Amino acid sequence: MHIFNRVKYQTPESVELEFVLAGIGSRAWALLIDYHVLALILITFLITWLFLSVQVLDWLTNIFGGDKVGIWLYAIALLVNYFIYTGYFVCFETLWQGQTPGKRIAKIRVLKDNGRPIGLQQAALRALLRPIDDTLFLGAFFIIFGRREKRIGDWVAGTIVIQTQPPSLATTFTISEQAKLLCQELLETANISAMLPDDFAIIREYLLRRKGMSQKGRDAVALRLAKQVKTIINLEKAPEGVSPDVFLEAIYLTYQKFSNFGQ
Repeated sequence: MHIFNRVKYQTPESVELEFVLAGIGSRAWALLIDYHVLALILITFLITWLFLSVQVLDWLTNIFGGDKVGIWLYAIALLVNYFIYTGYFVCFETLWQGQTPGKRIAKIRVLKDNGRPIGLQQAALRALLRPIDDTLFLGAFFIIFGRREKRIGDWVAGTIVIQTQPPSLATTFTISEQAKLLCQELLETANISAMLPDDFAIIREYLLRRKGMSQKGRDAVALRLAKQVKTIINLEKAPEGVSPDVFLEAIYLTYQKFSNFGQ
């Protein structure tokens, strides 16, 4: 078992992304949080269901007759419990770009094997196979001893779980004053919500690595990235007198502020 197991992907923009796989510790911590949240949801549902069942039991017995009404109510409660259990993970991982409340607190995220965000299909497969992974701790066994640290649900869905590393401006790279001013303008004119987390990751990787590039290579990559970002955010009019480098810095800041506001 590796202490830090890393995977690398080459993007179409020729930028290499490196992710640190989430180990058993962070994944167990996230699952523990999620199960506590789930327990609160399920307990609330069961109390509500029990209260309603007591109110309508006699009425349903008079309509359908027999003594099996209680059994049917119990069976329906079990079925709804299962849908809540699987739906919790499916909904959050689909809507929150591969995160649940537990994963967000533990700072981990689910991605496809190619580094792209997961969709409904991958989230559903992972959720449906979770009971198997939880049985006799099979999932933990596969994560601990597997090279890619995947549980059974990850292998079937074609996903990996990575650690997220929130950027820190003070310890990573310098943002120009021009980019900070442009950031305020982009918050009002650009459709930042169209950007995905991996789009942001590509920009961050470029800004981190640009000092190690040749000037020619740096200019070419920055120009290509800037053009693609303008298309993604539907920016009809490019800022005047702004270099691609400064534009990417501004996008980096804008996406950060937009994400923090959304949370």
